[in-house]
Amino acid sequence: MPTLNLQPISSWNNSLSKKPLIISGPCSAESQEQLLSTARELKKIERVKVIRAGIWKPRTSPNSFEGVGVIGLEWLKLAKKETGLLTTVEVTTPEDIEECLKNEVDILWIGARSSSNPVFIRKLADSLRGIDIPVLVKNPIHPDMELWIGTLERFNKVGINKLAAIHRGFYPFEKTALRNIPKWEIPLELKRRYPDLPIICDPSHIAGNVDSIFEIAQKALYLGMDGLMIESHIDPPSALSDAEQQLSPDQLEFLLSNLIYSHFVFESNLKHDKLEMFREQLDSIDQQMIELLSKRMEIVGQIGEYKKQNNLTIFQLRRFQKTINLNTRIGRKLGLSRDFLVKLISMIHMESIIKQNEVMSRKEE
Repeated sequence: MPTLNLQPISSWNNSLSKKPLIISGPCSAESQEQLLSTARELKKIERVKVIRAGIWKPRTSPNSFEGVGVIGLEWLKLAKKETGLLTTVEVTTPEDIEECLKNEVDILWIGARSSSNPVFIRKLADSLRGIDIPVLVKNPIHPDMELWIGTLERFNKVGINKLAAIHRGFYPFEKTALRNIPKWEIPLELKRRYPDLPIICDPSHIAGNVDSIFEIAQKALYLGMDGLMIESHIDPPSALSDAEQQLSPDQLEFLLSNLIYSHFVFESNLKHDKLEMFREQLDSIDQQMIELLSKRMEIVGQIGEYKKQNNLTIFQLRRFQKTINLNTRIGRKLGLSRDFLVKLISMIHMESIIKQNEVMSRKEE
C-alpha cells in the first residue's frame, strides 16, 4: 500500500495548533456585507480558526445560484485582513487555483464532484506542482474509498504534503433522514490505513438540516476525527444556497460550546481504539441494513395493494423458493452459512406476509 508524505495540521500555520480544527462560514459568498458580517461574528468564537465560503458553486442545476465568482475572493481577502481568520475556498479548475493564489487564500479544498473525477484531479494537481499550500479533499459522491485515496495520492505526488481528507457523507440512492449517508466505516478504514492523515468531518452536508448537525459533529469527535467544517451564515433563512443546513454564528457558538472534546485531552499520537472503531463500523452497517429493510417493506406494501386489487393470494410458494435459492447462492459465495441465510430470509419473508396481510385486510374508507 502506497504511503502518504504528510505534515500535521499544527505545522500548516501557528494558529492551527489547537485541536480540533474548526472551519466555518457560509455555503456561498453572496455579498461583501454578508461575508464580512459573518466573519466578524465567527471571529468572536474562539474555536473557529478558518472561514470558508463558496466562490464558484458547481450545482446540479444551472438555474441554481452558482456563486459570485472572483469578486468573492476580494471580499474574503478583506475578511481575512479584518479578522485574522485563515481562509479556504473550493476550487474546480486550474484557473480557480490561480485566482485563489493571487488573492492569498490560505487553504484550498476539493469538492465531492471533483474528487469523483480523476481527469479533473490530475489537472488540479498538476497546477499545484511546486506550490506549498494545504489542500483538503472531500470524499467522492459515491462510497469509493479507493477513488478518495487516489485523489489524495495525486496531490501528494506533486508535493502537497499539507493534506487532509473531509468526510461529507455519500449520496443516498434511496430517501433517508440525512442528506448524505455517513457510512462511518469508510473514513475509519481510511484512518486505519493512513493514521497520520487528518480527517475533518462536514456535518452540514451529511445532515442537510440544522437539527442533525450536533449529533453528527459529536459522533465525529468521538471517532477521533481531527476537525469539523460547519456552515454558518449571518442570516440563514435568506441564504441563496443550502439555507436549511446553515447555522447562525450564535447557533454555531452554542453547538461548539456543548460538544464534548474528551478525545483531544489525550496525547495527539494516541492510538485509535480499534475495538471502538470496529463497533462504529458495525453500527453504521446495521443502520444501513435497517434503512434498506424499511425501504423493502414499503415495496412490500405496494405489492400488497396490487394483490388486493387483482385478487391474488399473499403467499406465493414458487416466489418464496426462488428468493431462498437466489439469496442463499449469493450469500454462500460471500462466506455466509446456508442455515443463517435461510433463517434470515424466512424471517424477512414472514414479516413481508404480515405487512401484506395488513394491507389486504384494510377496509376501504
